[in-house]
Amino acid sequence: MALVNSKEMFKKAYEGGYAIGAFNVNNMEIIQGITEAAIEEKAPLILQVSSGARKYAKHVYLMKLIEAALEDANASGVDLPICVHLDHGDTFELCKSCIDGGFTSVMIDGSHHSFEDNIKLTKQVVEYAHDRGVVVEGELGRLAGIEDAVNVSDEDASYTNPDQVQEFVEKTGVDSLAIAIGTSHGAYKFKPGQKPQLRFDILDEVSRRLPGFPIVLHGASSVIPEFVQMINSNGGKMPDAIGIPEDMLREAARNAVCKINIDSDLRLAMTGSIRQYFCEHPDHFDPRQYLKPARANIKELVRHKLINVLGCNGKA
Repeated sequence: MALVNSKEMFKKAYEGGYAIGAFNVNNMEIIQGITEAAIEEKAPLILQVSSGARKYAKHVYLMKLIEAALEDANASGVDLPICVHLDHGDTFELCKSCIDGGFTSVMIDGSHHSFEDNIKLTKQVVEYAHDRGVVVEGELGRLAGIEDAVNVSDEDASYTNPDQVQEFVEKTGVDSLAIAIGTSHGAYKFKPGQKPQLRFDILDEVSRRLPGFPIVLHGASSVIPEFVQMINSNGGKMPDAIGIPEDMLREAARNAVCKINIDSDLRLAMTGSIRQYFCEHPDHFDPRQYLKPARANIKELVRHKLINVLGCNGKA
């Protein structure tokens, strides 16, 4: 199967009460771990690239790695649909570059603009993308936390206003909508002692106003304690890392949420694995030695997400 956009994925996910995992990729081992898990679980897949990842690895390298992942899936005999998505594009020029470079989906994040300017920017991207068979994700509301070195404080964050969603979708023509209901970027989503909560009342009202329309959750890593402990036991200092409970994410996936973004958990799994390997084998220096267990842990993490959080295993 060639690269696809997410339109058919989301239609099936909405009707089936599950979500597609959108996993951020930065290098070969991360792409391999994610794709191998999706192949084994026969799960549709979104590989998403941030602006920071493009700067780090370069667009052409990431696209060639994703092409290799697709060939690997085809060779395994699994007809695996893979969508390549731009995560948090903030300008028309960036979205255009990704569309022209082979991405099948882009996000234009105009949430830092006024409502009117967000509509204007999003519509501009939608018109360019749709003419080329590419789908577009927009955003209303702002998540707290750090995304690609951009820090949004709790004071600047805002929940999505359900009164705006229908007008936004109708005027822009977007294919999916990211909303803010209490998730946040990064591994420090909540303060110590604070109980994680998601505003399911907002999600319910948004889905009532946009029946059948795919909703997206950003900042939805669970910050798995196993990997936080692995980091802290091997020289790290992340005692207050707290994420979104997985049962809340599964509930969201049963509702209108068709795409759940996962990035921090992948970073934690890789960093924890490497830290542990260095402590256990201080005489080793071959990158293949410490990246192999990191890739294996990413694969198992993604398998867990596909089955227990997203519910999209067997849906390819």
